[in-house]
Amino acid sequence: MTGGYLKGRIRREDIITAAGAAYGELGYHGSSLREIAKRVGISHAGLLYYFPTKEALLAAVLERRDAEDSEREQLTVPPGLDVLRHFVALAEHNVRHPGIVDLYSRLAAEAVAPDHPAHDYFVRHYRAARDGVHESFAVLAAHGELRDGVDPGMAALTFIALMDGLQVQWLTAPDDVDLIGSLRFYLQNLLTVPL
Repeated sequence: MTGGYLKGRIRREDIITAAGAAYGELGYHGSSLREIAKRVGISHAGLLYYFPTKEALLAAVLERRDAEDSEREQLTVPPGLDVLRHFVALAEHNVRHPGIVDLYSRLAAEAVAPDHPAHDYFVRHYRAARDGVHESFAVLAAHGELRDGVDPGMAALTFIALMDGLQVQWLTAPDDVDLIGSLRFYLQNLLTVPL
């Protein structure tokens, strides 16, 4: 790896970090490429060399978050109880890093508009999360580890909505909301085995 290549990769990572901070503070629409370039200490043209559009930079921020979450929490394990445990572990990580939760929540809210650049990302993101949890609940049901009468699809939809909704409530009033305890309570009431 040449020095120039390494320097370029480091600069790119610095830009993504600065963009994540700006989006968390100002929202996507409230942030500009010029502001992000200023935070990194480069020119607007310098930033455009790495990310030619604001949308390309947003995609890089979201992809980094997903990659970090997937690697750290091993979210690609086979469907079953471990997937649910990993989602709880992800929530535990998020509680220790409120900045990323704030960024994610702001972007998710902004992206409900179909013309938002992250709209398609969140459609795919939520679909993948629901599908993965649905698969896990279906496997648990097949092994008799899900309570009778629990619909795996509805349980998955509710779990993902609960996780995101609790994160927003927790950001608003962290001393009043037990994010992890609430997720564990919900899951344990669906299972016939310990979480």
